[in-house]
Amino acid sequence: MTEFKHVRLDGKSFTREEVKELIKEYNIKFIKLQFVDINGQVKNISLPSEQIDKALDNEIMLDGSSIKGFRSIETSDMFFHPDINSFQILPWRERDGVNAARLICDIYNADGTPFEGCPRCNLKRVMEAAEKMGFSMNIGPEAEFFLFAKDKEGDITTQTQDHAGYYDVGPEDLGEDVRGDIVLTLKEMGFDIEASHHEVADGQHEIDFRYADILTAADNVTTFKIAVKAIAAKHNLHATFMPKPIFGINGSGMHCNVSLFKDGKNAFYDENAEYQLSDTAKYSVGGMLKHVKSITAITNPLVNSYKRLVPGYEAPVYLAWSLANRSALVRVPAKRGISTRVELRSPDPSCNPYLAFAAILEACLDGIRNQIDPPAPVESNIYKLTSKERKKQRIDSLPGSLDDALEQMDKSLVAKAALGDHIFKEFMTAKKKEWDSFRTYVSQWELDKYLERY
Repeated sequence: MTEFKHVRLDGKSFTREEVKELIKEYNIKFIKLQFVDINGQVKNISLPSEQIDKALDNEIMLDGSSIKGFRSIETSDMFFHPDINSFQILPWRERDGVNAARLICDIYNADGTPFEGCPRCNLKRVMEAAEKMGFSMNIGPEAEFFLFAKDKEGDITTQTQDHAGYYDVGPEDLGEDVRGDIVLTLKEMGFDIEASHHEVADGQHEIDFRYADILTAADNVTTFKIAVKAIAAKHNLHATFMPKPIFGINGSGMHCNVSLFKDGKNAFYDENAEYQLSDTAKYSVGGMLKHVKSITAITNPLVNSYKRLVPGYEAPVYLAWSLANRSALVRVPAKRGISTRVELRSPDPSCNPYLAFAAILEACLDGIRNQIDPPAPVESNIYKLTSKERKKQRIDSLPGSLDDALEQMDKSLVAKAALGDHIFKEFMTAKKKEWDSFRTYVSQWELDKYLERY
């Protein structure tokens, strides 16, 4: 594999000339213009590298009517607007010294305006609203995933390759080599990797990379998922970010460590305040707890997401916050100063990160605007409380199904503000259709349970 000296994470901008030099130096023959649809699925068009000027001049067109949730056939002409700083060589695409690179794109209308249905453009819109209040958000996502074996025909199974547990080592952790290759590939791509380890369930893994501003973080999550799947495939394995692929064991989450900055300083930290948490931090927690039910369909968008969000598997389902207690939905890790942050533990890695991060930011901003105080922190193990005890302490729960979550979302002004009218409408339509498909499907569980008995 070629050794690259690549991606710009130093805050400086690539120039067109630098990109052309990299194309020549690394024998890059194809440029992939990437974007995501409202479901967070990565789409792309591949161009010969000779077309780089045309791409950077925003002249490459897209048929928006072919992308779910984008445009009707009558208004389908749209344009790729590449972010030049996202230029990145894709190590796993190397073939005999020939390389491919990608540019992450915003999607624009034919009249030169940002397309309101582009998740990346939408996140930028919410970021601008935060900037008007003086804030920027950093976020550190922790996306878990499973590695599954393939059968002799190359089809995906749900057989894990190991029976290891949390923080286990080889030989029990047979995923060490795969994780090692993934980490090396991500480092090669400019990721600052902080840790990697085996998770609780068989075949479950986590790789943590450094926090970033929410736009960069969303780009990083998207790239991370592509890289993990590509490297796993080279090991004849399938990597999945499905929240709950196996009944009876832990599912995969994507805890999000959030902080707001103002005037270059962490706005969550106040050394003289209770818990050394500023009013901004407390109001943000209050906003999260008030609105989390109404944005859960965004942060946990699949029917399957709610198979993870059940008591008994360490998934956070109870609406409370704490300083150390991991049974609470929102947790404040011990570090203070510039590292002061709030961890929202409910999101899962199937979410569209651009939409999920926009929703989290909007919930925090609403908490600040309206000075929403959170309840007192809960430091007891909520999992062990009875329903009567939780009711007494006014500890609510997350929605129990996608249908319940969509009902909460449909009434939420914060969810609508986070997504904008176009994405909100298209997202609701698509997810209601998904729920209806699930609701009417006759599952194997039903056949096993009822076919013979009745």
